[in-house]
Amino acid sequence: MNSLRQKIIFGYSIIGVMVIGLSLFSLFELRLLERKIAAGERIAEFFDISLEIRRFEKNYFLYRQAADLAENQEYVARARALLREYDPLFEALDEPARISRLAGDLERYAALMKEYGQQGNSDIRANAIRKTGKEIVTVAEALARAERGTLQTLLERHRQMLIGSVAGVTLLVIVIGQLLSRWVVRPLKQMEASMEAVAAGRLAKLAMTSDDREIVSLTQAFNHVIQELELHQGQLVRSEKLAALGTLLSGVAHELNNPLSNIATSCQILVEEIDGNNPAFMQELLGQINGETWRARQIVRSLLDYARDREFIGETLPVAPLVEETLRLIRGLIPAQVSVSTRIPADMAIQGDKQRLQQVLLNLIRNAVEAAAGAGNVQITARLASDDHNPCVAGALVFGQCAGHGKLVEIEIRDDGHGIAADILPRIFDPFFTTKEVGRGLGLGLFIVFEIIEEHGGCIAVESQPGKGTAFFVHLPCGETCTPSPRPPSPGRG
Repeated sequence: MNSLRQKIIFGYSIIGVMVIGLSLFSLFELRLLERKIAAGERIAEFFDISLEIRRFEKNYFLYRQAADLAENQEYVARARALLREYDPLFEALDEPARISRLAGDLERYAALMKEYGQQGNSDIRANAIRKTGKEIVTVAEALARAERGTLQTLLERHRQMLIGSVAGVTLLVIVIGQLLSRWVVRPLKQMEASMEAVAAGRLAKLAMTSDDREIVSLTQAFNHVIQELELHQGQLVRSEKLAALGTLLSGVAHELNNPLSNIATSCQILVEEIDGNNPAFMQELLGQINGETWRARQIVRSLLDYARDREFIGETLPVAPLVEETLRLIRGLIPAQVSVSTRIPADMAIQGDKQRLQQVLLNLIRNAVEAAAGAGNVQITARLASDDHNPCVAGALVFGQCAGHGKLVEIEIRDDGHGIAADILPRIFDPFFTTKEVGRGLGLGLFIVFEIIEEHGGCIAVESQPGKGTAFFVHLPCGETCTPSPRPPSPGRG
């Protein structure tokens, strides 16, 4: 059955069949009890008649009244008729031979009473009547006792069967409930967890955990939504990247202006001194032109590398040149009153995609510069972290889960700006969340940072105090064999 609807119908059909079967069984048992009770009434009636026979017998012996003899004879006739009518019932409760003797005793008792009434007092006949009457009452009492025992046994069996049936139906309901939970609830719980991950910004497709049509349809629809979200997220990332490129262009233009001005000045001097006789000076000017040309080319190349859209390429990247190249792109955007300093070991390297990691650094450094605007400092440091896969910076809030078993490099970007409020801090990596004014950002910068770091198997931590600055700690896989070194103390908070 590859449909939840069919499985649910099947489960409840089994319960329905069990309930109907239990009802029919109970009805059958009740009909049987009804027949047994009716049979018991006949046996009880026969026993009562036998007692009445003995009572009128004693009355006749004492008072010699014809009415007592007539009543006695009438009850004997009723007993004989009842025995003939329900002979199978009586035989079912006792031995058929004994029932036959009972019928004979009734016949003989009736004849003895009739003779006693016609011929008068006779002790021999009276003793025979008493003996026969006692035998009739004894058998009637035994029949009544046997009938009560049979009825009690039937009631006990009915009670046990009813309890067993109810227990069976209850157990069946529990089993079906567990199966429905496995068929329905578990896939839905997994979908709920995946949706919570999506709500938290982590796009992960749902694995096909069931072959039921409904679950398959929901899973395919959910994965289609995830695919669309990934598509739109990629478009938003590109939009954010284009917006960053637009911002960078003004800074790059300023950076290019300096080497171009130097080139132009050197060329003018060469033109003026072209007829001179100073080869060393000319060679120096040509060297300056070549150096400034190379500098301009590096700026343009860095910008093109950042703007190029390409697949993920993992490589070993020295941290210091990566940070320096990123600073070169935004140097024109850094106000003169903001100081940016770096402290990165020359031999430290990380493993990852240059373009994506450059975008991480670009976003974090730009945010730090904006936070420190006015007259502040931005410090960029790098160090080897411990082997802990989710390194916890004291007093910092950690986002993501560092994967893998290799060593980690920690890149710290710290500013002494206005800081982040404690109630906002847990939300800074949410998509479209921003504290900037309308029109100054989409709220995707830190979200993209988090996505890229997770893509590299890293994690990020942040600590901040309003008015005392913010520090981001990026943990990324080390690009070569590393030996962890102790963490230096964080700069003071004033």
